[in-house]
Amino acid sequence: MSLVELDAVELAERIRRREVSCTEVMAAYLDQIEQHNPRVNAIVALRDRDELMREAAERDREPYRGWMHGFPLAVKDLSAAAGLPWTFGSPIFADQIAQHDDLFVRRMRDAGAIVIGKTNVPEFGLGSQTYNPVYGQTRNPHDLSRTPGGSSGGAAAAVALRMLPVADGSDYLGSLRNPAAFTNTYGFRPSLGRVPSTSFVAQLDTAGPMGRTVADVAALLSVQAGPDPGAPLAITEDPSVFVPPLPERDFSGTRIAWVGDFDGYLAMEPGVLDVCRGAFAAFEELGCEVVPAVPDFPMDRVWRTVLTWRGWNVAANLGSLYRAPALRSRLKPELVWELEQGLALSAADLGPAALERTRWLEALLRFFEDFDFILAPSAQVFPFSVDVPWPSTVGGRTMDTYHRWMETVAPWSLAGVPVMGMPAGFSPDGLPMGVQLIGPPRADLPVLQLASAHESRSMLLRAKA
Repeated sequence: MSLVELDAVELAERIRRREVSCTEVMAAYLDQIEQHNPRVNAIVALRDRDELMREAAERDREPYRGWMHGFPLAVKDLSAAAGLPWTFGSPIFADQIAQHDDLFVRRMRDAGAIVIGKTNVPEFGLGSQTYNPVYGQTRNPHDLSRTPGGSSGGAAAAVALRMLPVADGSDYLGSLRNPAAFTNTYGFRPSLGRVPSTSFVAQLDTAGPMGRTVADVAALLSVQAGPDPGAPLAITEDPSVFVPPLPERDFSGTRIAWVGDFDGYLAMEPGVLDVCRGAFAAFEELGCEVVPAVPDFPMDRVWRTVLTWRGWNVAANLGSLYRAPALRSRLKPELVWELEQGLALSAADLGPAALERTRWLEALLRFFEDFDFILAPSAQVFPFSVDVPWPSTVGGRTMDTYHRWMETVAPWSLAGVPVMGMPAGFSPDGLPMGVQLIGPPRADLPVLQLASAHESRSMLLRAKA
């Protein structure tokens, strides 16, 4: 078996036991990239092969650093990795080289990872379609005419094609979950503060892990997570609880709410819900009860609140680009729209939005009194053409914003709860779709445990079919 065919957990163990060398691993993955990346354009800013082989040889001479010792790693191009391009997919920053590592990137390096390049993103991460003027389009491994989603589209495609053992991603409005659904992989959005950032503001975005198995995702989370003195909102729980193998649990009697399209509120492409319901069987085999139900809270209020938070966040970070006409002309229309919404906000808008966010969380906590977990579609459409910036209509309904078509991910981002984006199945014409497994606040481990049990039971069901 080729080294790239190994799950990341097994690969790490073989490296730890010195059964395979870091140079062998690096060579195998660089060969895989050379074979597949020209078709999908998932990994960008790839470093020189000779340099990477020298770094891998250094890892072979070093004491074992940690779980990612010798792993090739390509960091999402929204995050800083010292010495590598940090473009955000924008021509404005096409020549920028990062001078530091983001906190979670430093942790992956400290665990032994070798940064080989970056993974492609939409411009500034906006829109779940990975293309930009700097590096171009990223394509879906399952159908090269379609998108892998975004904004972690490059990461998801690279993992799906075994060009990376695991990958980091980030998620504001589904950027770990939508690409996982579109590529038949796993993407975990951790609880707010689980993978900390150096900020005093509880925004909606978070970094998180992607992989081909739940165990791989959990192992990477154990590297990324944990408190830090410079991260005031960090969860202080020891991240070693996520080190595989995860403790097994009996899920008999577990109640899971299936929110579906929220009783017709969400526009859905025909067939999406049918594929998602295909995931129920493995839950039911585990003894879970999957029940159609929705929280007692108007979803249109959730969406309006998300728009306010997002507009504020984008304007706070990128407002200076809009105020400079020469730079504004180089921004894609969706970003200009987002900036105009955000710059028009005032304190009178942010106060009510913060209160609405609290009210939504309170409603969700009441819902979790009756249900242990929630299940929702990861996307409202199947992977669409790489030549379409975003779906303008879904299920016969016109989308009134560039991101309305992925509203299914928004409620859980707003609440800051843990969500596993996991495979559900394929459409009749072979397009992947996924579901979101959502847990109560900070229930990251139970979500991972149930996802792992579902993964194992799904494999048994497929073997019997």
